[in-house]
Amino acid sequence: MDPFSAEGELINIHNAFHQGQYDSVIDFDTSALSPENHLPARVLQLRAKIALGQTDEVLADVEGEEETPDLAAVKALAQQASGDFESALQLAQDLAENYPDNASAQILGGTLLQAQGHSEEALALLTKHQGNLEAVALIVQIHLQQNRSDLALKEVQAAKRWAQDSLLVNLAESWVGMRVGGEKYQAAFYVYEELASAPSTAAPLSIVGQAVAELHLGRLPEAEAALSAALEKFPDEAELIANTIVLNVLAGKPTEELEQHLEQTHPSHPLLSDVQEKSALFDTAAAKYAPRVSA
Repeated sequence: MDPFSAEGELINIHNAFHQGQYDSVIDFDTSALSPENHLPARVLQLRAKIALGQTDEVLADVEGEEETPDLAAVKALAQQASGDFESALQLAQDLAENYPDNASAQILGGTLLQAQGHSEEALALLTKHQGNLEAVALIVQIHLQQNRSDLALKEVQAAKRWAQDSLLVNLAESWVGMRVGGEKYQAAFYVYEELASAPSTAAPLSIVGQAVAELHLGRLPEAEAALSAALEKFPDEAELIANTIVLNVLAGKPTEELEQHLEQTHPSHPLLSDVQEKSALFDTAAAKYAPRVSA
């Protein structure tokens, strides 16, 4: 097979994964890929299964292959997704120490470390990358979570010098634009609109991005139309449910049914833990002002 064609096929799998087209990633025929691309493709397919909640299947798949750091990193991610946080963290830290230059250890280890609140460890690992756009995207996400839009923008600008037309760079620039605001909201909307309307890249995450941009632009009916149509096709997609909850709050519509559905399908979703945390903080604050009636 033409090596350039094989590389292009791997890029197609990457793009499908980052668009949330997990079923397409899993079903992708990898038989014609070059030998060096088989492992990266397998890792992406296993990650797609984790994203779909098939963690037991993934753990069984990689059993006995932990000597391969890429597959050990997949195991750590599956452990994290299944709720075995302690084992996942230990394995990720071992990989970061022993295989800091392995791309899968960087990406999956960095993802896991950030998820467990070890941002500086995650950044220290991810910054060891050698031209890996997924590492760039994760670094941007971490900086945004740290409210360091300046560092996120600096990372995007540096990546644009060597990967101008990359899907991940365009998405990362849109993430920063949504945080910066102003005219950047419209620019981000155009990126997501183009992705959502293209048959080759249309996927739930593109629609979510488009709808979130619409929300920032104050176009609630358009955002609602996009999310509602997508939910009919992908009723269990976590980010579609979560962002529809946010939209309903802004529109003054009920959210209880959606929250219950999110809790049933994705009990560890950050929106749920965030709501629970803020509810507890509210109860604590309210208790200070509760009327005191003396006997």
